[in-house]
Amino acid sequence: MSLLENILKTVVLEQATIIEKMVLSKGTYGLRLQNDSIIKTHFTPGSFLRIAIGIGNEKLSMKDKIRSYSVWDIDKTEGIIDVAIATHSNGVGAEWVKNCKEGDTVYYKWKKGNFIADDSADSYIMVGDLSALSHLYMINRNIGNNKQIESLIYNADKAELFSDTDGSYPLNFFELPENPYQEIIAKLKTITPTLKGKTMAYIAGDSRTCLALYHFFRKELGWDTKRIKTKPFWNPEKKGLE
Repeated sequence: MSLLENILKTVVLEQATIIEKMVLSKGTYGLRLQNDSIIKTHFTPGSFLRIAIGIGNEKLSMKDKIRSYSVWDIDKTEGIIDVAIATHSNGVGAEWVKNCKEGDTVYYKWKKGNFIADDSADSYIMVGDLSALSHLYMINRNIGNNKQIESLIYNADKAELFSDTDGSYPLNFFELPENPYQEIIAKLKTITPTLKGKTMAYIAGDSRTCLALYHFFRKELGWDTKRIKTKPFWNPEKKGLE
């Protein structure tokens, strides 16, 4: 282990224990992490964890040793965090979650970012793929009651999409291929006219789809940029994209 990695473990990063590992669907695992420091955390719904998945692995570059994962749920009373990790990329993160075990120690750091729950709108549209599902579940649970919420969650195999932590399916699932921005835009043209009051969009997942939909909302619909929240989680042509 390098000096930098040792500093990360002992000074920079917090640690938690994997107390449960679950198979959520074909290609997606759920991890439950526990540590007393989580009880004292000032948590913002929509925050991420930067998890050090490759400390001690000399075959990985430093940029490949850290991955960001959405906080799917948090129980501050018990000091527990849930994360859901898809493995379609077959990258180092996918390999790590396949091989990690209950009882393992996880090193992490909080990351807030801007893709967080904002309850100031009356109506919402949420679009994302499998990689963004747990994050959009968290947003959905934390934008307040009596909101109009329209959603379009897609995957090539709809059966791979999983329920929320309480077993419910509050978002709408569609079976669509990778980067189906044209099909999504066609559906959005029928959905957006039904939105009432102040509106806001959450768009996450494939960076190519995020970009195409951002331009649709900004240029075709004329939405203000503050109403369009995007978060590219991955790109098939890049490695290590959050």
